[in-house]
Amino acid sequence: MLVKIHGSAVFGVEAITIIVEVNIDKGIGYHLVGLPDNAVRESSYRISAALTNVNYKLPGKKIIINMAPADIRKEGAAYDLPIAIGILGASGQIQTDNISEYVIMGELSLDGKLQPIKGALPIAIKAKEEGFKYLVLPKENAKEAAIVSGLTVYGVDNILQVIQHFNEEENLEPTIIDAEEAFNQGEESLEFDFSDVKGQESIKRCMEIAAAGGHNIVLIGPPGAGKTMLAKRLPSILPPMTLDEALETTKIHSVIGKVKNSGVLRQRPFRAPHHTTSDVALVGGGQYPQPGEISLAHNGVLFLDELPEFKRSVLEVMRQPLEDREVTISRAKFTITYPSSFMLVASMNPSPSGFFNDENNIMSSSPAEMQRYMSKISGPLLDRIDIHIEVTPVPFEKLTEVKKGESSVEIRKRVIKARKIQSLRFKEFNNVHYNAQMSVKQIREFCVLSDESKTLLKNAMEKLNLSARAYDRILKVSRTIADLENSTEVTGNHIAEAIQYRSLDREGWLG
Repeated sequence: MLVKIHGSAVFGVEAITIIVEVNIDKGIGYHLVGLPDNAVRESSYRISAALTNVNYKLPGKKIIINMAPADIRKEGAAYDLPIAIGILGASGQIQTDNISEYVIMGELSLDGKLQPIKGALPIAIKAKEEGFKYLVLPKENAKEAAIVSGLTVYGVDNILQVIQHFNEEENLEPTIIDAEEAFNQGEESLEFDFSDVKGQESIKRCMEIAAAGGHNIVLIGPPGAGKTMLAKRLPSILPPMTLDEALETTKIHSVIGKVKNSGVLRQRPFRAPHHTTSDVALVGGGQYPQPGEISLAHNGVLFLDELPEFKRSVLEVMRQPLEDREVTISRAKFTITYPSSFMLVASMNPSPSGFFNDENNIMSSSPAEMQRYMSKISGPLLDRIDIHIEVTPVPFEKLTEVKKGESSVEIRKRVIKARKIQSLRFKEFNNVHYNAQMSVKQIREFCVLSDESKTLLKNAMEKLNLSARAYDRILKVSRTIADLENSTEVTGNHIAEAIQYRSLDREGWLG
C-alpha cells in the first residue's frame, strides 16, 4: 500500500513542501531515498523504538520511503513524525482518509514523545499558502505556528496522540492565538533605561537622533566612558515594532529555533557578537545555511564592541548588507537571501591603550599609534556610518548626582513622533521608511538647502577638511534633526549640528 504524507523543508527563511511517500510491499528491508542527511537516515531507529513503546510496530516487510522533490537535501530529525505516520498508514495501522489535508513535522524521542523543531513559522506560512487545512507539530512550537490565521494548528506531546487523532479515538485540541492580540498585550519591560546614565547629555542627544532616523552610529572614547552602557540602552528608545515587522523578525528567529513558546517576538532584537566572530557567523551561510548575526538583528540593533578588534575581512563583508539591507549568500549548490535591515552601533577606543593623546596619562598613545589603530577600519565602511561621536569620561560630580536623567519613555515619544513624520514623507516609496534609507535622489528632493545653509556647509567642509563622502550623511542627519524639531525645512542650525557628528572625517582630529 502507498501513502503520501506532507512535510516541509526550511530553505533560508522560506519553507518548501516535501512529500514523504511510503510504500510497503512483500519482502524485507528498509530503504530511504530522496537526498536525506545522516539525521534523516537514522530516523528508522528512533521510529522503531518509539512505535514499540506506544504499542505499535514497524512492519516486517519491504518499506520504501521516498522524499520528494528528490533533488532538495532533507536535513534534521524533524521528518521522524511524518515518516512514522506514513509507515503506520501504509501498513493499515491508522486511517488515512483525509491525511492529504495535513502537514506533519516533529522529532521523535525513543519513548514516543516529540521534541521541538526549527522553522515552525515559515512551515505554517507555507502550509497556509498551499491550501493545507491542518498542521501537526510538537507542542513547544504550537504558539509560534498558530500566529498564522486560517490554519488549524495541533500541538502534540506524543506520537500516540497523533495516532489516536487519525483513528478518531481522541481528537486533538487546536492551538488558537490571535496574532494582533498577542502582539499588543501588555507593556514591554525595559531592562535598560537612559535614566540610569549619568551625564553624557550630548551623547544621549546623538542616540536620540540615530534612533529617530535609523542612522548607524560609532562611539569613540576611552575605557569606562560609558560607550557600551549607552549602546545597550538604544533599543529602549526605538519605536515599537509593527505587527508586520514582528512577524518578519519572528520568522528569522524561528529558523534557528529561538522562538518556540514565546509566540510572536515583540521586542526589537539586540545582537552583540564577540570580536572573534567569523564572517560566516556574521552574515550567515555555512554548510547547512543559517542566518547570521546581521539577519538576527533585522529590525533591531547590531552592536559591535571594540570595532577595530574585529578582523578586517569580517567587517568588509558588512558593506553590501549595510547598503542593500539584505544579504545574498551564493554557493555552488544554493543561493539564499536573508533580510538584514538593522541599525549598526559600534564602539571603539581611539588607540590600542584606549586613551587619547593625554600627556598626564602614562598609558596614552602617540598620534601615530592612534592613526595606525584607526586605519584598521576602511573608509568605505565608515562611509556607511552616518554619525561619529566622541565619548569623554564622566566627571566625578556627575557620577555622584542623585538626580536621575531623562527616561527612555520620554525620549522614545519624541523618536516616535519624528518617525511618523518620515513615514508620511516616504509613503509613496516601497523600501524607504526612515531618513537613513534615503537614496541620493530622495536626499536632493527632501533636503533642499537655502543659500545661507549651502554656504555654511561649504565653509565647514573646506575648513574642517571633511571628505566628499560626508556630504550626503550630513544632509540625512540634518533632515532627522529637523524632523525632531518638527521643522519642514533644513536650516543652518540643523546643518551645523550634523557637521559635529562627522569626527572621523576630519583630518587631524586626533591631534
